[in-house]
Amino acid sequence: MFGLFKKKDPTQAKIDKLTATYKKMSEEAFKLSRSDRKASDLKTAEAEEIIKQIDELRNSQNG
Repeated sequence: MFGLFKKKDPTQAKIDKLTATYKKMSEEAFKLSRSDRKASDLKTAEAEEIIKQIDELRNSQNG
């Protein structure tokens, strides 16, 4: 309960935000895959770039 009042590490907060963005983009890509394959592929590529950013942040946080 008291964990609600703790401040998050700024890097972890950014990772959380990027993860939420990635999930949203993946869902959009899935919906688009049923109607517009090219748009779906573009959205998937954008989501892959976000995953790379998340990995870089995690590596810098651990390293």
